[in-house]
Amino acid sequence: MQKKAIVLLSGGLDSITTLALAQQQGFTCHALSFDYGQRHNAELIAAARIAAKYQVAGHKIIKLGLGSIGGSALTDAHIAVPNTAQQGIPVTYVPARNTIFLSFALGWAEVLDLHDIFIGVNAVDYSGYPDCRPEFIQAFQQLANLATKAGVEGTHFKIHTPLIELSKADIIKQGIALGVDYKHTVSCYSADDQGRACRVCDACRLRAAGFIVAGVPDPTRYQS
Repeated sequence: MQKKAIVLLSGGLDSITTLALAQQQGFTCHALSFDYGQRHNAELIAAARIAAKYQVAGHKIIKLGLGSIGGSALTDAHIAVPNTAQQGIPVTYVPARNTIFLSFALGWAEVLDLHDIFIGVNAVDYSGYPDCRPEFIQAFQQLANLATKAGVEGTHFKIHTPLIELSKADIIKQGIALGVDYKHTVSCYSADDQGRACRVCDACRLRAAGFIVAGVPDPTRYQS
C-alpha cells in the first residue's frame, strides 16, 4: 500500500526538514499550514513555495482566529517580541497552538484515510514551549486513538516527531544531506513583508547558532 502522511508545514527550517525526511521515508505527503493571526504572512508564502517545490499531494492553509484571544507576542500587537533570551515559557508561546494544529491534522487524516502525521517539534534547541515536549506528543497520540471514529474502529494514528531529540545544528546537517535549501525558509518572529529576518528574536538566535555549530554558511536573508 502507498504510504501517506500529513506534514505540518510552517515555512520554517524545522518544517521543511520534516517534510524532506517524510518523503525520504517513502510517504506521499499532504502539507497543512495555518494562518492563525501571526504577525506576518511571510512564512505562509514560504510554506506555499516549499509545498510546490516538493510536489506535495495537497496543501491546505487553514485560517484560524487565534489573534482574537491574544496572549502571545506572535498574535497580539500589544505584546512586544523580546530581543533577549527569556527564562521559563516566553511571551512568544501561543496558547494551545500545537494542540489546535494537530487537531486539524487529525481531522484531515480521518478524511484522507491516512494514519501518519509529521510535526517538526524539537525538545532540545527550542524556546521552552510545553507543546514541543515528548510528553505532549505522547498524550496527543493517545487522544487521537481514543477520540476519533477511525481510532475506535481500529486505526492506530502515529504522530511522527523526527526532530524531537536533535539540536538545531543536527537538524540543519540532516536537511543539507537531503538537499534542503534553507534560503527561502522563514523562522523569524518579526520577519518583514519580504521574509527577511530581524536577527535578534529568539527564533533568529537559535537558527543562526545552528548554522554556526553545523559549520554551514547561513543563507538567511536579514533586514540589515
